[in-house]
Amino acid sequence: MISVTGFFGDQERAFTLTDDMLLELEAKTGAGVGTIFQRLTAQAFGLADLVEVIRLGLIGGGCNPQEAERLVNAYARNRPISEILPLATTILAARWLGTEEVQHAD
Repeated sequence: MISVTGFFGDQERAFTLTDDMLLELEAKTGAGVGTIFQRLTAQAFGLADLVEVIRLGLIGGGCNPQEAERLVNAYARNRPISEILPLATTILAARWLGTEEVQHAD
């Protein structure tokens, strides 16, 4: 499975957007994955795009849903967008481009 690791919250974490997580991302954001990727790369995203990519990436990476929600509430919501945009973009780009085990650069 295509995954990425990155520092989020208080440690390095695994993020994976499985097919099921992509379908949930589309349902949560009301947009197809291509549109979401385009919005991130064009810097025309909504906050939900960023937060949901991170939350669902955590779940796909093995985090339980309650813990993923707690982490996103603590470390993604009400934070500067410049802190979460690179991670969300890296998570989705890894799945989009097929990059295996990409390390997120802070």
